[in-house]
Amino acid sequence: MTTEIIRIFILLAIFAGVFLVVQYGAASYAKTHSHRGAVNKRLRMISAGQDREAVIGQLIKNRPKGGTELPGFLGTWVDGLERTIFAANAPFRLGQFILFMVLGTVGTFLIVILATAFFGTALNVGVILLAAAFSIALAFGLPLLILGRMADMRRKRMEQQFPVALDIFVRALRSGHPIASAIDLLTNEMEDPIGSEFGIISDEVAYGADLIGALEHMAERWELDDMKMFVVSLSVQSQTGGNLAEILDNISKVIRDRQQMFLKVKALSSEGRMTAWMLSVLPVFGFVSIFISTPQYYLKSSGDPIFIYGAISLLIMYVLGVYIIRRLVDLKV
Repeated sequence: MTTEIIRIFILLAIFAGVFLVVQYGAASYAKTHSHRGAVNKRLRMISAGQDREAVIGQLIKNRPKGGTELPGFLGTWVDGLERTIFAANAPFRLGQFILFMVLGTVGTFLIVILATAFFGTALNVGVILLAAAFSIALAFGLPLLILGRMADMRRKRMEQQFPVALDIFVRALRSGHPIASAIDLLTNEMEDPIGSEFGIISDEVAYGADLIGALEHMAERWELDDMKMFVVSLSVQSQTGGNLAEILDNISKVIRDRQQMFLKVKALSSEGRMTAWMLSVLPVFGFVSIFISTPQYYLKSSGDPIFIYGAISLLIMYVLGVYIIRRLVDLKV
């Protein structure tokens, strides 16, 4: 009986110890996570002892430069990819990302060709076409999808934060702060990404740049209509005068009404957008997963001429279908 009581107490002690350790770890994680969420990246870099000039260079190293010399569609695609990398806050530059995708595509292609030869499949045009399609989908399409998703999430975050930032800006002006001081307040109160963006403006002005020019650079980096309205209002007010707080308050209301209208349109078109997303992603996901799990499903018929013509036709129709779907769901509000 005494042994059983001791065993029960030991088990209870072990349970209590594990419970306390888990609770302490969860509380520490929550505290650290909330602290990190409340401080933007620029302030963390400054608190770590980095020079402000180096901080600016680090934050805007991937800023879209525009004006690419590539012709037509290729130039538009490269410019859009550059803006996507910046919006996603990726740690690499445009050239590094393109080089990574090209090397990944070539490496995957060679691995697939060697693997098919190792398993005794004859090398023909169909096998080369399959290897090329698989390599492009895995090493080219998948990184673009992930990067685009990250950029969209960060742009949405910026759009959600901007009206709040305008409200803080208006309150600071009405309480007597000058424009530069109101911007500095935003850099200390707002989270990323808008906190770091206004921090860049504050540092550029401190180093002698024009305030309107710094704001225009921010609007060019993000390509958001709300920011452009804000910059135009400040520019006009600096030349003609007027009650800037009242102007920005009206702009904030317009932005909120526009966001409400956009959310209504988004809700009404959610079925079509989800269908478009599924039709764009599922064919690539299905092809990659089947080719990885059961490559013989495609390789057995890869030597048939009908397979080659059919695969090329499917690729053309897929690209055309994705383009048409994106045009249909690209709603402007």
